[in-house]
Formats: sequence, structure tokens, C-alpha cells
Amino acid sequence: MPLNFAAGAALTVLLCLAVSLFAFVGAEDPYRFFDWNVTYGDIYPLGLRQQGILINGQFPGPDIHSVTNDNLIINVFNSLDEPFLLSWNGIQNRRNSFEDGVYGTTCPIPPGKNFTYILQVKDQIGSFYYFPSLKFHKAAGGFGGIRILSRPRIPVPFPDPAGDYTVLIGDWYKANHTNLTAILDRGKKLPFPDGILINGRGPGGAYFNVEQGKTYRLRISNVGLQNSLNFRIQGHTLKLVEVEGTHTLQTTYSSLDVHAGQSYSVLVTADQPAHDYYVVVSSRFTSQILTTTGVLHYSNSAGQVSGPPPGGPTIQIDWSLNQARSIRTNLTASGPRPNPQGSYHYGLINTTRTIRLQNSAGQVNGKQRYAVNSVSFTPADTPLKLADYFQIGGVYRVGSISDNPTGGGIYLDTSVMNADYRAFIEIVFENPEDLIQSWHLDGYSFWVVGMDGGQWTSASRNQYNLRDAVARCTTQVYPKSWTAIYLALDNVGMWNLRSEFWARQYLGQQFYLRVYTTSTSLRDEFPIPKNALLCGRAQGRHTRPL
Repeated sequence: MPLNFAAGAALTVLLCLAVSLFAFVGAEDPYRFFDWNVTYGDIYPLGLRQQGILINGQFPGPDIHSVTNDNLIINVFNSLDEPFLLSWNGIQNRRNSFEDGVYGTTCPIPPGKNFTYILQVKDQIGSFYYFPSLKFHKAAGGFGGIRILSRPRIPVPFPDPAGDYTVLIGDWYKANHTNLTAILDRGKKLPFPDGILINGRGPGGAYFNVEQGKTYRLRISNVGLQNSLNFRIQGHTLKLVEVEGTHTLQTTYSSLDVHAGQSYSVLVTADQPAHDYYVVVSSRFTSQILTTTGVLHYSNSAGQVSGPPPGGPTIQIDWSLNQARSIRTNLTASGPRPNPQGSYHYGLINTTRTIRLQNSAGQVNGKQRYAVNSVSFTPADTPLKLADYFQIGGVYRVGSISDNPTGGGIYLDTSVMNADYRAFIEIVFENPEDLIQSWHLDGYSFWVVGMDGGQWTSASRNQYNLRDAVARCTTQVYPKSWTAIYLALDNVGMWNLRSEFWARQYLGQQFYLRVYTTSTSLRDEFPIPKNALLCGRAQGRHTRPL
């Protein structure tokens, strides 16, 4: 172990001892400790040597296993030659956007330095993932699964599975992440991806071992860079049971569309003759169809996979839209707490604000850019959350993005939208383009109340699902279509709302939702972490005494 990594780990031990002491005295929720060393290393996912980003030598990185309300102490040592950050897709970091791990909230970890994230998976269950949020690091790895199990006395609406697999799927480039960044920095579009990976492996590389007659849980996350993907298993059905922290009606599908950034849990029963079967992942809504395979291996298998892999949907939008509408919340099942998920009647609450967000693509100064309501996001020199906390002026302007599409040309700004703490709002994502969109909001779970083709109008509300819409943190918007969500703004902070099409996010299709209150109570928001890194115009300021 390098000396500086050991020193960072020792500092973490001291921090953890202090945290554990408080936990013991205050009888807090359990703590789990992780020490991660982030390095470059050779990987061969598509047969060629590439420079990957490894965590403790692993690609993909190690899974995080936790239980509702656990405190996660994750010491990340950056052994790369450039700044690095991890973000936690779907983890709400309640009252604590300082730990969100995107550049608008958290200073990057300098090369050769460490930072200890202190997270709590408060009132959450389900399947999520972490990923590197800076530049195009995501194209080199550094991602891994997160699972949050229910507490022992909270009922789960299905029997314990015989096994529980993380399944990370995503499109992939053979090019180094630095080359991809350089293409975008020159104002060009990226080429089509070279392939699809399953758990970091190319065709035929991923194996899932099962025993005949038993049922298994697969936690599927699309950690890729742009494409919606269809997941299926030869000769087997997929029973959907959970979507990004919500237990769903247990609908059975032959295949499942997983859009960029999304996570699903399915149950698969090994009820076929003992054999090996294809696990297939293919791209959706693309003129060129990418496909890869893994293997579902029966322990008493009589033979290897045979024949062609089963086909799936390709460009059909209606098929995917109908499937999306069929995904509903199980109202009688418990979530992270004992009370039923349906006990919160979101459909009976009046919304106080409607925000319409329209994506667009265009050129600014001869370079490719993407925008939301005509504003193409440019990062400030200081994380926005730190500028807020230290009251540093001139970093961003509140109201630098409109509530509605402007119809004007694209322009650059550090776009921040203000929102009132405890408001209940409606957001409509409008997609006038020919490409499917996927939107993610940090810090929150929202109800996907409607989606359809064409232009959204106030009359579109007549078709909203106000009873059992699924609550999640990432939603798709089909080409030339709209998607509407309801959102209870119960988490103070600076929260990234972004495209999961990573090149579009990098070139401006994102902004920050500043959920604000004048209150300084710890019930509403935690103070800045004592160990927070300070950068930009926040350098030289003080957090709190250790």
C-alpha cells in the first residue's frame, strides 16, 4: 500500500472512531466502512487493451451492500493523475447535498489525495449505482452497484431469493476516455459506441449461475453513456419487483427496456430444462443495433448455449411506451417503513408550480452544445453549493433558467433554478427531437404521472395516473413526446437535474435545482461537512472545527 494511501486510511480510521463514538452514545443507525483506492489499470472488455478506472483493482468497482438508514463511510483515495469524484445515482443524501459528488456540490479530489464521503441511506430501499461524475471518466469504469435492503422487521412483498445479482449493462467505446473528452471539447459529436458490456465484460463473458427450480433477483442498471437497452433471457421471463426504490406491481415481461441511468429489479426462476441460456442486451431506437450476450448457467447444465440469441424489440416506440405505462407502484407493499407505499396520496395534493423543460441541440460559436430551455450549462469556478454556503457572489445567478421553453437560440450560462422547500410541483419534460431522452434528478424520487407522444398541453393532465404511478429518480422521454412528473420538494440543497446521455450532459444539458429555505435548523439541512474539500473561490475558507 503506498504511504500516502496508508496515511489517508489512517486519517479515515480516526474520523471513523469519532463517528463511531457518537453512534454508540446516540444509539444511531449502523455504520459501514469502505476504503477505496482509485487507479488506472489495463482492461480488455472488447478484446483490446484499454486504460480503465479501477476501484481496489476491480472493474466494475465493488458493490455497496447496505440496509435502510445505514451510514456509509467511504474513504476514496485518488491515485489517478487528474481530479476525481464519485456520485451516487439514486441515493438521496437527505439534507446533505454537500456529499452528492457532482461538481456543482462537491470539490474534486485532487490527484494523490483522499476524501471521505459520509452518506446515509435514510428511508431508502432498492437498487442503485455509483459512478465517476467528472469529464468522461464514466467511459473508463469506476462504477458499481448499490443495494439497500429492507430492515429485518419490514415485510418485503416476495420471498427471499436464492441469489441476488448486480447486472451492470451499458454501451461502451474502445477509445480512451481522454480521447472522447477531446472530441467533445473540440465541439464535435461522438461516434456510435463500439459495443455493450454486461458487468464489464464483452460478448459471452458474463456468467450468472443458478440452480434448477430456484428464483433469483437481478438488479439491472444501465450505467452506459447514451443508449436505451433491452434486457432479456432466453426461455425465461422477468418478473418486475422494484424500480429505483419502489416496490412495483409484479408484472411479468419477456424483455425489459432499461433507459440510460435507470435501475430495475427482476425475479428470474430457473424453471427450464437444465441447460445454458443466453442473457441478451441490445440497443433500442438506433439504426445500427448493438447486441451482446452473457450466460445463465444451470448448475446441472447438460450443454452450452446453442442457436442464435433471441431477438428483441429494436426501434418500436409504442412497445416501449406501453411497457413504461404498465409499471405501477404496489400500493399495499411496504417501502423502507412499515406503512404501505400507497399511504401517501400524491394525486390528492395540489401542485403550486408547473415547470416545463425542453431539450435542444445546436451550435454556439461553431461548437456543438445542448441546452435546457435554451440555456447550455457551463460549470462555474466554484461548486455552487459552496458558493451558497459561504455567500460568495458572482458564481451563479438564481433564475438564470426559465420555467418554460423560450423558443430562442442556445446560450451559455451557469443555470440555477430556485424552488421553495416543501412546495409540491409539476415538471413536464418536452422532447421535440428525434432522439429519446433520459433525465435524472439527484436528491429525490418523483412520481412519473404521465407520458405520451406529441405536444403537452394542460389538457394532457386528464390522462395522468394520480393513483399508483411509479416513484423513481430517472425517467425517459420518447422522441417528439413528453413526460410529466410530480415532485415533493422535501430535501433542501443544490440538486443536479441532468441528461443521462453523457455527451449531452457534458455539453450543457443539465442545470441545478436550488431547493431553498431561510431556516438554519439542522432539521432542514446539515451544515457543511467538517472534512469538506474547498476549491475555487471557497479556498481558504473554514468549514467547522474537527
